[in-house]
Amino acid sequence: MASKPPAGDPVQDAPQVAPPKQAAAGLAAIGHTLRIAQQQMGVARTARTLLKVNQKDGFDCPGCAWPEGDKRHTAEFCENGAKAVAEEATLRRVTPEFFAAHPLADLADRSGYWLGQQGRITEPMYLPEGGDRYEAISWERAFAVIAEELTALASPDEALFYTSGRTSNEAAFLFQLFAREFGTNNLPDCSNMCHESSGSALNETIGIGKGSVSLEDLHRADLIIVAGQNPGTNHPRMLSALEQAKSAGAKIISVNPLPEAGMERFKNPQTPLGMLRGTALNDLFLQIRIGGDQALFRLLNKLVIEAGGATDEAFIREHTHGYEEFAAAAEEADWAQTLTATGLTRPEIEQALAMVLASERTIVCWAMGLTQHKHAVATIREVVNLLLLRGNIGRPGAGVCPVRGHSNVQGDRTMGIFERPAPAFLDALDREFGITSPRGHGFDVVRSIEALRDGKAKVLFAMGGNFVGATPDTEVTEAAIRRASLTVHVSTKLNRSHAVTGRRALILPTLGRTDKDVQASGKQFVTVEDSMGMVHSSRGNLAPASPHLLSEPAIVARMARAVLGAASATPWEDFERDYASIRDRIARVIPGFEDFNARVARPGGFRLPHAPRDERRFPTATGKANFTAAPVEYPKVPEGRLLLQTLRSHDQYNTTIYGLDDRYRGITGGRRVVMVNPDDAAELGLADGSYTDLVSEWKDGVERRAPGFRVVHYPTARGCAAAYYPETNVLVPLDSTADTSNTPASKSVVVRFEPA
Repeated sequence: MASKPPAGDPVQDAPQVAPPKQAAAGLAAIGHTLRIAQQQMGVARTARTLLKVNQKDGFDCPGCAWPEGDKRHTAEFCENGAKAVAEEATLRRVTPEFFAAHPLADLADRSGYWLGQQGRITEPMYLPEGGDRYEAISWERAFAVIAEELTALASPDEALFYTSGRTSNEAAFLFQLFAREFGTNNLPDCSNMCHESSGSALNETIGIGKGSVSLEDLHRADLIIVAGQNPGTNHPRMLSALEQAKSAGAKIISVNPLPEAGMERFKNPQTPLGMLRGTALNDLFLQIRIGGDQALFRLLNKLVIEAGGATDEAFIREHTHGYEEFAAAAEEADWAQTLTATGLTRPEIEQALAMVLASERTIVCWAMGLTQHKHAVATIREVVNLLLLRGNIGRPGAGVCPVRGHSNVQGDRTMGIFERPAPAFLDALDREFGITSPRGHGFDVVRSIEALRDGKAKVLFAMGGNFVGATPDTEVTEAAIRRASLTVHVSTKLNRSHAVTGRRALILPTLGRTDKDVQASGKQFVTVEDSMGMVHSSRGNLAPASPHLLSEPAIVARMARAVLGAASATPWEDFERDYASIRDRIARVIPGFEDFNARVARPGGFRLPHAPRDERRFPTATGKANFTAAPVEYPKVPEGRLLLQTLRSHDQYNTTIYGLDDRYRGITGGRRVVMVNPDDAAELGLADGSYTDLVSEWKDGVERRAPGFRVVHYPTARGCAAAYYPETNVLVPLDSTADTSNTPASKSVVVRFEPA
């Protein structure tokens, strides 16, 4: 039987610490998966649900965006994917009676873990102005409230329409269509906080803001560099791909401030030998200082050029632009500066160079460890430079691999969820629907918070996600949210955002990936795009958590009818009735989706075109792949301070907290911990097990404090520290962002330590 949710918040003031693990997955992962699933779903429901995860006739995991191969395992999921499914398919329910018993002030005092453990929301809920708790509301009245607020705005640009990466292609397309027909490009999304830096760098350098590799490319690579990423926790199924690459002879370099169990050894739970012995993945671990990656790749590029005969001259001549300027900048790379920036030794960098030179086919994978710094875009451009030097884009087994987080975050952007849309996209949208989309740029996440803070935005509508929990500068963000006239959250479960509201607030409960979706024309499916550009269907198999739930497309369609009324010629009712009609329109608006319905009906779906990968054609401003030559940057940390990176625990996916343990790092029973190198701790007088306040330092002089963190002596890079988000989001200044992409610099926070 499934267990009941916790009645009270667990005590987290005494986390236990053991040595970090040296391997990931294995029997421990299987046991933990089954325990969590049974607690949430019970035994029979666990089997019925997990056997459909990531299957061609099943539903896409609501966790990460890692792709599946054509041949699927019976258990095509990882430990953290199973946790995500269990949380959504849970038998626990949050009813109107729950909200009657828990006023807003009570919800605001609860942890994100407690809120998420309560279960699925069953009915639309409304917080009236001046009210102290949510109350049940009909769907008709809920849409009327939204219409009242939106039509009363002085300008459509006073509304913000946020999207989480879980949203399907169909819902995302309708959401952006509604926003633009309403009159705004204010479409911030979770990409703004994660891989916006990747998109900015790749669009400029290769002409498309997506990765250029397939799963098969990973299996064929000679060298895979994994930089600023922890696959063992954040993308566990990636470990299987790395294992297969290793079995084919690939070498792997890991570049990260912390050693991570998954990159040390992977105990594949799909095979008996894998569970017992596992596979060592790292051939070289470069324990880099936070923010030193650009300096490392710049020096490697200089050394490749100097090696003589190591560059692909024909590729550079035929397919690239800007080589001379880049080569001149690379020549200035300095060993002393690089060693200072990276904390690495000369022999380590020389070993990495030897592996790069020995590789005919190189892939570089990265995640937030590269994207969330001031110089993030320049760093990723430098990664592209390394690949261009040896012709490693548009070649099998080679290319760029930004590893996306949420399961359809890439698809949402493809569907038009972007505050700075391309004119060609808007032209196609306008032709198809007979509307006039706004051409001015809208607000991204950071600028949306600023607009709320400054009174320039008054309504926040969030399609999924946990806006308050995911964003930086918590106190500033929460104060900004409370200035709104209305906040609306389309959600399956409770999170912090439901407790921090505007003057009025709505919670609109929706179907999850695991739920059957039946509309007037019959059973529906939705589609998603994975991290490598494969588009495929997703079909839930469980009865919905409540008869009062609406699907995301239905919510958008009904909201559009309530807000736009008879003035809209868009067939919103038809879109709700049959999602195939949405896909027909997508096919006519977005290149690569021609004959969408027929192609997605094929098992496994279809791959979107990618000009650099498919044709070695680069749709940039120059018509070629662009070398770039930004000045080398790295964080400078004052004496007595450390550079903090925020990160996830193993019992966490984005802001969803599944439990209070970080098994691979040896931490159990609490999340308020800060990991510090023992030598740094000795210099700062931080005893293992002592408690400290973390105080960030920024040019505005504002004190941002995260109190009561247990010090854990941990083998992180010297000068660096690490702690979990969202607890440490309070330390990240709102205006500390990456150049160009405006992504919060959550991996580069200067902190001092004060007694708790």
